[in-house]
Amino acid sequence: MSAKKLSIVVVAHQPYIRHTEGEDSPYAQQNDIFFGAVSQTYIPLINMLHKFEEEEVNAKFSLVLSPVLCAMLDDKLLQDQYVSWLDRCICLGEHEVERVKDNRELLELAKAQLEKAKNNREDFVEKYHCNLLKEFAYFYQKEMIELLATCGSYAFLPHYADMEEILNAQVETGIFSHKHYFSTAPEGFWLPYMGYSQGIERILRSYGLNYTILDSKSVLFSQDMPEKGIYVPVRCGNSLVIFSGDALTPKDIDDSETGFSANKIYKNQHRDIGYELSAEELGCFIKADTARVNTLYRYWSKDDDSNSIYDCKKAHEQAVEDAKTFLNAKNAKLQEASKQIDEDVCLVCCINAESLGQNWAEGMDWFENVLRLNKDSDFASCSQMLKNQFKLERITPYPCAASGNGYGEDLLDSSNSWMLRYTRKMCERMCDLVGRFPTDTGLKARLLNLGAKELMIAQSAEWSKMLHNSSSPEYAKFRFTASVTAFTTVFDSLGSNVVSTEWLTKLEKEHNLFPWMNFRIFAKKI
Repeated sequence: MSAKKLSIVVVAHQPYIRHTEGEDSPYAQQNDIFFGAVSQTYIPLINMLHKFEEEEVNAKFSLVLSPVLCAMLDDKLLQDQYVSWLDRCICLGEHEVERVKDNRELLELAKAQLEKAKNNREDFVEKYHCNLLKEFAYFYQKEMIELLATCGSYAFLPHYADMEEILNAQVETGIFSHKHYFSTAPEGFWLPYMGYSQGIERILRSYGLNYTILDSKSVLFSQDMPEKGIYVPVRCGNSLVIFSGDALTPKDIDDSETGFSANKIYKNQHRDIGYELSAEELGCFIKADTARVNTLYRYWSKDDDSNSIYDCKKAHEQAVEDAKTFLNAKNAKLQEASKQIDEDVCLVCCINAESLGQNWAEGMDWFENVLRLNKDSDFASCSQMLKNQFKLERITPYPCAASGNGYGEDLLDSSNSWMLRYTRKMCERMCDLVGRFPTDTGLKARLLNLGAKELMIAQSAEWSKMLHNSSSPEYAKFRFTASVTAFTTVFDSLGSNVVSTEWLTKLEKEHNLFPWMNFRIFAKKI
């Protein structure tokens, strides 16, 4: 009987949110999105890997850390702001313990969250020395995880399929970021939202990449549908290997009605004391005249009874059961496939990092149990399944995505379609500038590098997603508009040969993303 391989890919990306003005900035609270992700997902993920190392748990999985996320994790300003945020969480927790001291159930939950905040601070500052990327690199070198590269600013590539220079720039920036932070070239490349259109495989292969992961529709709807379905990798005409993502995995977790995270016993992540207590009671966490934000102090379950207090013990037990259910379903698929296919079979399950601790409080607990409890198949990274790369069946993938209804409709609808005309015009102008100033140095090179960064930031599909989901839409418009305005200033300054060095220096400090940026990545490749 053929070997059965289960491959899990965790995809971590964040919108570029960085404010240097401190807590007085009108959008400073947006930083809390990133701080919450570090506390609920990235530190627990590293802690889990350390436990696996100590206990010799062999459960390899793949991880996508977007270049923007890496830049934010490596940013000294954001690191200091995160420590300050943790201090405020601890202060709030101490006040909460006093406030709910007469309610035993709430008191236990408040103490647990306070302890978690203290542990996160100790881990981040004392144990990891504020450098989480070093920890991920360590486990990468130990081959406990595999790291995939992705686009420079998590752009949806099909929107720029006719602009080869733009595709090259996004892919090249992602690869350079991977080499910069992890000191090695990636073998696989994650397409944001699995967005594929014809010709992208040629770009990826030209940079020496060996594989990518596409939505199952790309394989099953191809002109020459593979004989072995999604359980055996295939290749494009240029031998870029295509793995099919399991179509049900995101729904297994995130579906609002049937997903694991929808169980009423789990913690309600949308009910936070930051929105329920008075400004005086939150005094040490936020200022009285600022917007309300998440504090991570949450005491209620998802039960329809609004006063149903969260039971962490029962939630943990349910997370274990859900992990078993997940594994049984995936291994049953592999078992059936192995009966039909006379060679090794694999199933690639892609999980959004937001589901592991952020959108689903018990997500990391569930994930750890998935990795610990699997006994019916072997965990393997995609790169471990490339031994017959040049003998795989050839197909022509079908253009689609793993967003919207399968074609990225949510990234280009009535709420956000206005953005694309700006970014495409910026792309045209950036390519024009590179052709006009190919060898310039000094102030002009600084302007061009800044323009390249602002274009990258504006191209992020995160802004479109935020508008579609009505998640901080005002901020998404503000951030996008600011980048368009900055790029336009760069373009006009180069045209008039007049620039404010004070403005340039200020924006360079505010947007220190990709310090290695060279505007020539937008040049036409010969």
